[in-house]
Amino acid sequence: MSTPLITSINSITTENRREIVQQSLAIARESESVYTAIYAESALAAASHADVLRVTGQTLSPIAGLPVSVKDLFDVEGEVTLAGSIALRDAAPATADATVVARLRAACAAIIGKTNMTEFAYSGVGINPHFGTPGNPADPSRIPGGSSSGAAVSVAIGSCVAALGSDTGGSVRIPAALCGLVGFKPTMRRVPTSGALPLAPSLDSVGPIARTVSDCLLIDSLIADQALTTHKLDLAGLRLAVSEDIVLDDLDDSVAKAFTSALSKLSAAGVQVTEIPLPMLAEAKDLYLISPYEAYPWHKELLSKRASEYDPRVVKRIMLGAEATQADRDRLQQTRAQWQKRVKQAIAGYDALVMPTVPIVAPKIDTLNASETNFFEANRLLLRNPSIINLLDGCAVSLPIHRAGDLPVGLMLACTAMSDAHLLSIALAVESHLGTL
Repeated sequence: MSTPLITSINSITTENRREIVQQSLAIARESESVYTAIYAESALAAASHADVLRVTGQTLSPIAGLPVSVKDLFDVEGEVTLAGSIALRDAAPATADATVVARLRAACAAIIGKTNMTEFAYSGVGINPHFGTPGNPADPSRIPGGSSSGAAVSVAIGSCVAALGSDTGGSVRIPAALCGLVGFKPTMRRVPTSGALPLAPSLDSVGPIARTVSDCLLIDSLIADQALTTHKLDLAGLRLAVSEDIVLDDLDDSVAKAFTSALSKLSAAGVQVTEIPLPMLAEAKDLYLISPYEAYPWHKELLSKRASEYDPRVVKRIMLGAEATQADRDRLQQTRAQWQKRVKQAIAGYDALVMPTVPIVAPKIDTLNASETNFFEANRLLLRNPSIINLLDGCAVSLPIHRAGDLPVGLMLACTAMSDAHLLSIALAVESHLGTL
C-alpha cells in the first residue's frame, strides 16, 4: 500500500483546509467503486468556512474543514439513500441528514461523499455487483471487507481522514482489519442510528474507521450522545483474556503469526495474557438468526416488487427470516440475554477480550465471485469473531498488527457494554506499544 497524501488528523500541519479538501476530492474522483456520490461543492464550502473561522481566531473542532466520508446507508438531505442497492434508486430523497451526519456537519467537517458498501449492509465481504467492488489498497485483486467497504478504502487511499460506517456483525472492524486501519464499534446505544437504513436494529451500531485510535476517539466524541473520557493506562498488569474456543479456529498462517507476535510483545510489556475456556461462544452461531429475523420485515415489501434487482446472495440471507414470527424473535432475544449473562460472568475478571479481528487475510475477489460456496465460507469466517461482540452488546476496536509490506491483519480488543472509555484507554496504550502502520 502506497503512503497516502492525507493521513491521520494529528499529522496534518497545513492550516489551509480548502487545499486539503481539493486534494482529497482529486483522490476520490480517481478511485474506482469507492464512492457512490461526491459532494465537492459543499465539502469545499465547509473547508473554506473553517479557514475563515480559524483566521478570525475562533475555537474549532480538530475535524473542522477536514474531509470525512459517510457510508451510503446514512441519510444525506436531498439525496436518495441507496444502501448499495439499485432496488432503491427510485426512492424519495432524504428530507434531513441522519443524526450522525448532522453532528459531523455541526463540527464543520467537510463531508466529501457517500461510500460504496455491501448491498443493504448484509455481508462482511464487501462485494457489490451493482456499483462495483473497491479493491483492497494492499492488493486491488482482493476484497476490502464489508459491509463498510468503501468507507475503509476511502481512508486507506488518503481521500479522507476518517469514515463513518455501521457495524451489525463487524462491518466497521472487518474492513478496517483487512485494509490495515483502526475501526471502532461503540456500545450501540451510545450513538444514535436515526436516519440510518437498518439491518438488524437490536445489533446495529455506528462507528468510525480511521488511521489511529485517537482519530476514532475524536469522531466518536462528535457523533455519540456523550463524549468519552479516556485515561493514561500502564500496560503492566493489564489483564487480557484469549478464548480457547472458536476465535482461534481456522487461522491462516499470516494471521496466526501476526497475532502471536503481538501477544508476545504485549506480554513482554507486562500484560497478563490468559487463555480461558469460553465454550458458550459456540452458541453464537444459533443467535445469528437475529439478523434475518429483524431484516426481513423491513425488506418484505421491497422484495415482493424488486427481488430481481437484489444481489441473490443478499436475498438468500434475508429470506432466512421469512417464516419467523414475533414469538420467534422474542424467544431468540431471551436466549441472547441469557447467553450474555454467562459470557459476562466468565470474563468478569479481565480488562478486555483479545482475539484476531478476523481469522484470514483478504481473499481474492475473483475466487469469491466464482462460487457461492467460496463466498459464504469467507463471509462466515469474516463475521465469526466480530459478531460475537455485537451479540454481547459490547464495544470493540480493531488495530492493525501486520508487518509493513504484508497483507493487513487486525487485532481486536473488546469489552462489555458501556465500557467504551476503558476499552479505548487500553487501545491507546496497546497501539502506542505496538506502533501504528
